[in-house]
Amino acid sequence: MKRYKLFKTIASIFILAIVFGFTMKTPSPKYKCMIQMTNYNGEGAYIAISLLNPKGEYEKTLYVHGDDDEWYFDITEWWNYYGKQRTDIDAITGATISGGKRAISVIEIEDDKIDKGYKIRFETAVEDQEYYKDDVEFELTSESVKGKVEGKGFIRYIRMIPQK
Repeated sequence: MKRYKLFKTIASIFILAIVFGFTMKTPSPKYKCMIQMTNYNGEGAYIAISLLNPKGEYEKTLYVHGDDDEWYFDITEWWNYYGKQRTDIDAITGATISGGKRAISVIEIEDDKIDKGYKIRFETAVEDQEYYKDDVEFELTSESVKGKVEGKGFIRYIRMIPQK
């Protein structure tokens, strides 16, 4: 009888440890990010969307338009970061975007990055044309993640739309 009670107590503790021992990670808020390109001639643009910390350093790759990694080195600044890290980005890649076209990406940005000095950067590169380190770059604020930001190069503008 004592063994049964001991076994029951140990089993109960084990079950409680399993249930309460693992914390559930809440998913990061998602944002639809619509990118409208300028009217240019040539190949589709490779675009790296990155999260920069308050010091201006790369922290995370949020999305990459252009799934042929043979050309990633053309996105120079991002490649200097990503090329050293070589994290798996298969789940956050899509096709290049041609001149005059638009595309919508879904990106995840943790709530603790908003209004804390973090920035989002869109770098663009087009084969045999220019490279724009900060085609679009802006601070992540409660307002900017709901707005429209003009580009300086191949991107005409981007529009962020919070998802619920």
